[in-house]
Amino acid sequence: MESTSIEKLQKLINNNYKIEKISPLIFGSDAEINIVSVTLVSEDGKKETTRAFGEESHLLREYIRKNELFQGQGF
Repeated sequence: MESTSIEKLQKLINNNYKIEKISPLIFGSDAEINIVSVTLVSEDGKKETTRAFGEESHLLREYIRKNELFQGQGF
């Protein structure tokens, strides 16, 4: 069974990864965005990316927002 983008994100966060970048960043056009990429970085500089498509992209953005996992500008 393939894990969802939210499960992958939570696993990385639990392993001390921090969100480095979310693309696209601006939330004003959430209704038009069908793909979201989240880049995370570990304390030793290793990078991981998770992507969400369609409805899952909206759920991923909402999860990040509700849990205050990213404090970047435009979020």
